[in-house]
Amino acid sequence: MEAQSSSLAQIVASSEQNILSDWMRHLKNAGATGGGRISEAELQTQCRDFLSALRQVLAANGSMDIQASSFAELRDMLGDISRSRAIQGFSPSETAVFVFSFKQPLFDLLRQEYRDDAAALGKELWVLSSLLDQLGLYTLEVYQKSREEVIARQQEEIAELSTPVVKLWDGILALPLIGTLDSARTQVVMENLLQSIVDQNAEIAIIDITGVPTVDTLVAQHLLKTVAAARLMGADCIVSGIRPQIAQTMVHLGVELNVVSKASLADAFALALQRTGKLVGIQRAASVRA
Repeated sequence: MEAQSSSLAQIVASSEQNILSDWMRHLKNAGATGGGRISEAELQTQCRDFLSALRQVLAANGSMDIQASSFAELRDMLGDISRSRAIQGFSPSETAVFVFSFKQPLFDLLRQEYRDDAAALGKELWVLSSLLDQLGLYTLEVYQKSREEVIARQQEEIAELSTPVVKLWDGILALPLIGTLDSARTQVVMENLLQSIVDQNAEIAIIDITGVPTVDTLVAQHLLKTVAAARLMGADCIVSGIRPQIAQTMVHLGVELNVVSKASLADAFALALQRTGKLVGIQRAASVRA
């Protein structure tokens, strides 16, 4: 194995520029630039760095297991490439092609070098194919993990943005909910509402569910948890936006919120003003005599 590694390193070193040119051609034909998401110059730099690191690993005559310490630099390089591809929105195939497209130019070179020795060619191809398969799979694993992290972070950001707490009046807050209310989102809703109650010294919090498509026993439980947490912070809650269809469904399911509810946010706001001893009236302009 060591002799094969050394031989491969010599072949790569002697034809590095030709390999790089052929590899770049295969990558461009495969759409590895992602429609302009990365430049050809950047792609060529990545290819050159990869080829240099691979040559050093092969020259070290070490293990062909990519988890070995001798592959640390190469793994780090592929990890950085995979993570950047995930952030830039590349597909898994667009990411994996970076490594797998390297096979063709290298295999062509080996066929030329061992055209008179089929046995040696078979051994070299097997070693190189196994190595590149490991590197390609590693690239996909890092890409998948990075993509999942990006999606999770985006979901958290969307959840925070979709649960704003609005100050309607001194001591009165409104929490308009849109979409499905699950356990994870309930936690975000509760944290945002409780923090706003503290920051604004609020007496009443209006939870508007006009944008919640359905209310079943599970959603009702989540609402009750939020209401109970707000009461512990010293704020009363009013639920608004219960549509007729949702009201019928809740009655059919035997769901009881055990909290004051109003049909609209405007009605809930009027009740909140009344409870806090505030009154909003219409000021009419005095008539002007000619």
